[in-house]
Amino acid sequence: MPTYMQLVNQVRRAVRNGTLRAGDRLPTAREMVARLAINPNTVLKAYGHLEVEGLVTSRPGLGTFITQGIKAQLEPAVQRHLRRGLDAWLKRAAEAGLDQEGILAIVNLAIEETQSARVA
Repeated sequence: MPTYMQLVNQVRRAVRNGTLRAGDRLPTAREMVARLAINPNTVLKAYGHLEVEGLVTSRPGLGTFITQGIKAQLEPAVQRHLRRGLDAWLKRAAEAGLDQEGILAIVNLAIEETQSARVA
């Protein structure tokens, strides 16, 4: 996945889980470059993508700000319940010797197979 899309997805997730809220300022492109050692154009492309989506707005001289929240797909209690189950599964996967890449491969495969089954 391109780096700019990774940034876009990170911002989306942070907004969805409440880490970032409407009015919060994102780091400047210069700050992101210093933190992540990536090309400034990559950050600008990500922020531009988020602006087209309407998730952020750029204020010249002030920065880039979150303009709206993303409604959570589930009630917080349901999310907590699912998270507990996921945390337990992740612990078992790590105990079985899977690293992050292996865990993500299994999760992605399960998602793809579930989506394929829904279509069929």
